[in-house]
Amino acid sequence: MLTRILSIFGVYKAYEKWLWQQVKNDTPPEHIALILDGNRRWASQKEMNPWLGHHKGADTVEQLLDWCLKTNVKSITLYAFSTENFTRKPTEVDEIMHIAGERFLKLLTDERVHKNMVHVKVLGRTNMLPKDLQKRIKDVEDVTAAYSKHFLNFAFAYGGRAEIVDATRIIAEQVKSGQIEPQDIDESTIEKYLYTAHMDKQEPDLIIRTSGEERLSGFLVWQSAYSELVFLDVYWPDFRFIDLLRAIRTFQRRKRRFGA
Repeated sequence: MLTRILSIFGVYKAYEKWLWQQVKNDTPPEHIALILDGNRRWASQKEMNPWLGHHKGADTVEQLLDWCLKTNVKSITLYAFSTENFTRKPTEVDEIMHIAGERFLKLLTDERVHKNMVHVKVLGRTNMLPKDLQKRIKDVEDVTAAYSKHFLNFAFAYGGRAEIVDATRIIAEQVKSGQIEPQDIDESTIEKYLYTAHMDKQEPDLIIRTSGEERLSGFLVWQSAYSELVFLDVYWPDFRFIDLLRAIRTFQRRKRRFGA
């Protein structure tokens, strides 16, 4: 059994090395967004409670930061929890909030965050979250606010349509107060008030969705207009470095025309 495991591990490492050689000398996507799908199905497949899938998914997120730093990806945006997810069973929602609180607390003192100057931001209607989680999010955002070498965004209590509605409300208030004339509103005006306005590059070059589902589910509705899409038939907790490398290789092989 041990020999078989070592054999499989050896094949995996060889494949990983081969993929790495293929992508490392080409330009990586500057901004990757991921829809972290399949935590509950992963747990169900193994006859576990759903929140154990969320725990394992959170572990994968921690590994992802290392992988993206290694591949020189500047920005990551993770779709972790939508506004619609609040309709799940209260016990599951509470556990997700607990896991998020633990992980944001770890990020506060994570050496990788500070060494690599990673700006951490939560995108969404954070007022919907428990007060103690709001506090931990604010602590991490405050301590990394001056960083701009890398960006790590968590779309949490997020909805793509809600993001546009929230931006529109701010602009409407400014029109009402006379700060903006209606005829002066353009795309750049809206982009100034999106949740991603703190970033150098709001638009993801590449969006990856795990679990085999092939839709964006309202993720980054405005920002994803020209994003390359990759759908992977793997549940998020089982996402590996080779899956990221395969997606980056797919991105590098595509010809991006931006409508031209």
